[in-house]
Amino acid sequence: MIKIVPIPAKGKDLRRFIDFPHDLNEGDSNYVPELFMAQRDLLNPAKHPFFLHSEMQLFLAYKDGKIVGRIAAILNNNNNTFNNSQDGFFGFFDCINDQDIAGSLLDVAKAWLIGKGMKTLIGPVNPSTNEACGLLIEGFDTPPKIMMPYNKAYYSTLLENYGLKKKVDLLAHALYKEDVGDKPVRLYDALVERLKGKGIIIRKIDLGKRFKEELASFGNVYNAAWDKNMGFVPLTKEEFEFMGKDLKLIADPDYCLVAEHDGKVVGVSLCLPDINQVLIKVKRGRLFPTGIFKLLLGKGKVNALRVMALGVLEPYRKMGIEACFYAGIMKKGIEKGIVMAEASWILEHNDMMNRSLEHINSKVYKKYRIYEMNI
Repeated sequence: MIKIVPIPAKGKDLRRFIDFPHDLNEGDSNYVPELFMAQRDLLNPAKHPFFLHSEMQLFLAYKDGKIVGRIAAILNNNNNTFNNSQDGFFGFFDCINDQDIAGSLLDVAKAWLIGKGMKTLIGPVNPSTNEACGLLIEGFDTPPKIMMPYNKAYYSTLLENYGLKKKVDLLAHALYKEDVGDKPVRLYDALVERLKGKGIIIRKIDLGKRFKEELASFGNVYNAAWDKNMGFVPLTKEEFEFMGKDLKLIADPDYCLVAEHDGKVVGVSLCLPDINQVLIKVKRGRLFPTGIFKLLLGKGKVNALRVMALGVLEPYRKMGIEACFYAGIMKKGIEKGIVMAEASWILEHNDMMNRSLEHINSKVYKKYRIYEMNI
């Protein structure tokens, strides 16, 4: 008998919710466990600023006394205000390969959202498009990069059999050192000089005393440059500060670049070392007692990057800032032994960005899908 239980975001139930994917994916060499502390804080209304404006209800599925699935029903009030919609979301979906269990989980999430007055069901998002989102549908042969999701291949069948339809696909481009060539690197200095002639300078982000100021500038560009993207939800000041605190621990300023015009930040790029190369070895996402040593010792051996965000304010687009960002990241990456970078995620219909990446010999090597249905 299937039993779906709503749980509080604390205590033993929350630990069970976070740990279920570890059990489900045991033995999968491409599975990367999420850090327990990070997931605990993300799901805790007392810790994460997402809950200052929105709600989430967690559910666990039991069969014969054993956990067999999980899901979160998510009411993102900022999304609905910004997009003038009545969208309900689901996320943190994991399930054994059983259609009845998957259907029961989606049923309970749908019922919770209907009770909140929502008209559509969209997901998976964990808990919004500003965090890990989408269902992996292509590219199961390699582990995910930092802050990208991973799931069993059968999940798409479970969701589609339930009646969910494709809303949009999100692409991950791979750029390999041997395919990129040296042209972008050779052109970098020329690009920088050309932008200087227009009063635009490219510099590294300041992770020191000016970090709060840098974060605020990044937030302004992020919310302005991405506001026309499908599924976009502006991040609040508190969310930027929360995210920045975590990213600062792993960020390398050589890969995080800023474009300034007369002292005003007009473009940003956020590129992070793929710390998942280390986390894949951290059992059940626990840093203590031994995981912290794996993390500290492994950081220097990371040889891949993820370009997470690259945006330029509209009046400054097509001036070469984007190309300069990519060239700068590649130049420094080659110097520091990086062999591969992933640019993700990018909307499938973002023709300008996809063409730009293809122009430097990138390859779409993973696809993620966001689903939707009327409820």
